[in-house]
Amino acid sequence: MTASSRDSFKSRLGFVLAAAGAAIGLGNIWGFPTQAANNGGGAFLLVYLIVTVLLALPALYAEIYIGNQIQRNPVESLKQACGERFAKTGKNAGLIGLAGALMMLSFYTIVAGWMLAHSLSALAQLVNAHELSQWLASSSTLRNLIFTPIFILLTAGIIHQGVHGGIERWSTRLMPLLLLMLIALIVFILQQEGALAGVRSYLVPDFSQVTNPKLIISAMGQAFFSLAIGVGSMMVYGSYMKKDQQIGKLVVSIAALDTLIAFIAGLLIIPALFVAQHAGQQVFADGKLIGEGQLIFQILPELFSSMGTIGVLVSFAFFALLSIAALTSTISSTEVPVSYFVETKHISRKRATWLMSGAVFIASLILIAFFEVLFGLVIQLLTTILQPLMSLFYFIVVGWLWKRGNKLTDMAKLQQSNHLKLLGFYLRFICPVLLLIVFVNIAF
Repeated sequence: MTASSRDSFKSRLGFVLAAAGAAIGLGNIWGFPTQAANNGGGAFLLVYLIVTVLLALPALYAEIYIGNQIQRNPVESLKQACGERFAKTGKNAGLIGLAGALMMLSFYTIVAGWMLAHSLSALAQLVNAHELSQWLASSSTLRNLIFTPIFILLTAGIIHQGVHGGIERWSTRLMPLLLLMLIALIVFILQQEGALAGVRSYLVPDFSQVTNPKLIISAMGQAFFSLAIGVGSMMVYGSYMKKDQQIGKLVVSIAALDTLIAFIAGLLIIPALFVAQHAGQQVFADGKLIGEGQLIFQILPELFSSMGTIGVLVSFAFFALLSIAALTSTISSTEVPVSYFVETKHISRKRATWLMSGAVFIASLILIAFFEVLFGLVIQLLTTILQPLMSLFYFIVVGWLWKRGNKLTDMAKLQQSNHLKLLGFYLRFICPVLLLIVFVNIAF
């Protein structure tokens, strides 16, 4: 398959929305507000914005740039970029990224199934099916076994339609819908008693917290991981754009949209927590969230239920929103192994899609069967070890190993552009050091 015969994005907007969808997921809409609430509110937001510019943007650029220049799947892209001497290293790194995508999907589809079940729980409550509603809102192995494959099928249904007909078409529909739902929910929550205290906590920085090492490390980790860097999703999406596009502008657009969604998700979640607290629920203990991420399934559903019928509708919209955010992320991660099998193993897209969906289902079943032992371990292994190390490898490839076709190491081109020279220096020297600091502090 030649680069010209590959399916591709037909518009810059389609690419930006699809890539932003890959980045925007449950981490943005729940993870970011939770981190902000636990780490100084406005102080966390300020540091998050700084480290996004210093570290996450360059890492995103490196990943998309490799895919765009080589126009192949992540395994082939890294193999070619590393040259003949390090081709095997590049190929193995690509395969590790592919395994990372499978790891991510194994737990992400389970969590996405929870979101889908909670949205249907609200609908069941509306039609007075209270027992069904309670079952859908309660954690159980049976619920996991039903809703995990449903979400895998939703993802597969979009992926097998191709890049333009599936990924681009659905991303341009789902992303605006996600944004509209977020804004509508914010407007509703901000009208409730106690919401303004949450807004103040979120937006007014406590500057004494800004230099707190724990806050800085948390913000760096969140900024880095929220952009879905390190598993090949952005590389394969970059390869579906025409070569030599203005990657810098596209990367800024993706990161800006990702950061905007995280920011406005904070305007929804944190005021909602303060509304719940105003209504008498215990949300914080010693300045920290009780249960952290689990609050999404405890405090907020109770808050929505206390609001009557309108609250049930809001609950449906909220969990439907999270389901959409999860879907745009699972689409991108599934495309990583699918593109590899289509291009390298010459399997049809339809067959590759169902093959990978089956693999994801088996991996998810293993996590469900050994949930207590494996679930948290797999998430930690992916986010604190595999993703940062893969991104560090991207910087090494772009800055040191990749010679032919890489304008960032082409001395003639670097001499003609001070901007390119500065970018090359930053990716080559500064970014690996910053990333090592993040990795060491988060992993150890």
